[in-house]
Formats: sequence, structure tokens, C-alpha cells
Amino acid sequence: MSQTGTGIEPANFCKDSAGVNNRMPTRTIELAVVVPTFKERENVILLVQALEKVLHGIEWEVIFVDDNSPDGTAEQVRSIASLDRRVRIIERVGRRGLASACIEGMLSTPAPYIAVIDGDMQHDESVLSLMLDRIKANQLDIVVGSRKIPGGSMGEFTAGRVALSNLGSRISALVCHCEIADAMSGFFLLDRKYFQEVVRRLTGRGFKILVDLLASSDRPVRVAEVPYRFRNRQLGESKLDVNVELEYLFLVVDKVIGNYVPTRFVLFVLVGLLGVFVHLGCLGVLFRFANVSFVLSQAVATWLAMTSNFLLNNVVTFRDRRLSGARFVLGLITFYLACSIGALLNISFANYLHRASVSWYLAGAAGMVISSVWNYGANTVLTWRRSRA
Repeated sequence: MSQTGTGIEPANFCKDSAGVNNRMPTRTIELAVVVPTFKERENVILLVQALEKVLHGIEWEVIFVDDNSPDGTAEQVRSIASLDRRVRIIERVGRRGLASACIEGMLSTPAPYIAVIDGDMQHDESVLSLMLDRIKANQLDIVVGSRKIPGGSMGEFTAGRVALSNLGSRISALVCHCEIADAMSGFFLLDRKYFQEVVRRLTGRGFKILVDLLASSDRPVRVAEVPYRFRNRQLGESKLDVNVELEYLFLVVDKVIGNYVPTRFVLFVLVGLLGVFVHLGCLGVLFRFANVSFVLSQAVATWLAMTSNFLLNNVVTFRDRRLSGARFVLGLITFYLACSIGALLNISFANYLHRASVSWYLAGAAGMVISSVWNYGANTVLTWRRSRA
């Protein structure tokens, strides 16, 4: 082990006037490796050691983009970067998200080729040189580290997780401008020219940055896949949860209709439609089967539908501004008030149009549109307003 603690031999460094070992780049950087991190302190040194081993003979740098990890990941990177100029850190405060972290990292480097790899040591960094050779030899836009072609493996994924990944890959075919077996991969290498071509059309949300890159092209993407075996995590904790899948669906919807209608508004409307079924179901059970008066049944059904809408919107539509604790209770009250005003606007506007000889179904639809826009706008500003926290 060298005195840097990274396993990099001292011969690769020279000393400055203060006696600090600094690696002096002798050639233009050819490859930048972008590593989005959150609570990966234990894996930082291991990844730098691994890159040093497999990228011998290539001028490279590694850029860790850390989302203000509470475990000191950024400080760990700084301690290595102070002795190795190939290692850099971008620490983000007040911003979070794997896709946006990758974009910031890619924008920060002049390298003509950029790789993205997770910081948990589950991607096989040994195939990076092969990926670089492939993209250069065939003048490709992207080379993907694939678990789903011959020679690749998803490791010890559970059957459910494999099925979910396969479903995601099939959904990605709706928006990606190429044929690819493992669109859900987070391990890939791309040409900077392609990145600059699509960067202004990237959504930058969620965890599936590869799908975003592929779906943002207005031409067929020149892509190839290199097999690798997905490894088990040894240190740290997995970040996989339901938000990963929700963000992926959000991304796909945005790529399909985001140029025409705000994706969050579409989700808000879809939740509202589910609320209609909740309302009618509750009304039918109470009024038709429980013999409760119509007025009371309607009141209970309305309350239940509004509450279910709030809960779903809090989890899905506004998941990045999710309310909890006292803010959850206050938000629920605000949601009730905003939607009550929306209902009044709906009825008043529809009634006005109907009196003006507009067909009843057009008047009703117009009232629903007015209330939907009001409810979305009011709740975005009041209920799920952005907070500094």
C-alpha cells in the first residue's frame, strides 16, 4: 500500500515545492470516468485503485459527483484528490439525483470520451478499456456495459428484480432511437460529441440516465453493447427503492409527451381520474348497499376521493417534494381547500356554458379542465411548494 492510501505507486507522482505528491498529466485526457455518489465513502478508495489498475496506458481522470453525503464521501475523495490530480470532486448541496449528477460531471470535463459507472463497485470496471476501443474503432455514439447479452450476467438478482428490469427495457423501446438489450444499464461510455448534441434535450431526472441519453436524440443512435457480469455489493447500502421505478416511469412519460404537456400535470390528472373511480365506488357501496342517505354518501365519497388523491399525489406526482410530519397535515388541509375551490369553479363555469347553449358534455368537460388546471396550479404553489430544506 502506498502512502496515498489508494494503492497507486509513488513512482506515478512527483513532488511539488511543499513536498506533496502530485501526479502531473503529460498528455491530453482521453477518458473521464463520472461517478455519481451518495454515501459511498467505503468504496471510493477501492474504485480509484481499480481504475488505476485497468486504465494503464490511458490518460484518464475520475470525477466523483457527490450529493452532500452525510458519511463524508466528499471528504474522502478530497483526501485522495489532494495527492492525485486525476481525481476530482463535485459536491452538490441542495441538489440531488443520479441523472443530474452525471450530467454535471460530464459537463465538467474536456475529455473526448466519458464513462459513467456506479460508485458501489458492482459494475465491472475491467471492461472500460474494451468499451473505449470499441467506440473509437467503430465511431459509435455510445457503448453500453450490458448484463443481457451473451457473456453478461445480472448476478444474484432476484427473479422479481430481473423481471422488473426486463419490463423496463421493453418500455424503453417506446422512446429510445435504437435497439438495445440492456437500456436499464447504468454503466456506459459515450462520445463527447454525441453528449453535446443531446445535452439540451435531456430531462435530467431520476436514475436511468442512459435511457434519457438514448431518447433525447433526433436521429438513430450508433450504439453497441459489451457484456459484463454484475457484481454483488460488498460495502455500503443499496439505494434501490420504489422511487427508482417511479422516476423511470416519469422519464418515459416526459419523453413521450413532455414537449406538449408538463409531465407532472399529466400525473396529477391521472391521479384525479383514479379519484373518480374511488368516489363512484364509495358512493355506490354506501348508497346502494348500505342504505346511507345520498347526501351523506356523496359527502363521504368526496372526502375519501380527495384524501386518496392527496396521498397518491404526495407519493407519485410530487414525490420530490413529499410532505411528512406537521407539513403533511397542513398540506392535507390546504389540498382540501384548494380542491373545494376547484369544485366550485368547475360547477360555476360548466353551468355558465350550459346556460349559453353549449352542449352539456362540452360544458361538463370544460368545467373539469378548469378545475384540473386550478387544482394543479394551486396545489403546486401552496401544498407542495418548494422549500429550502
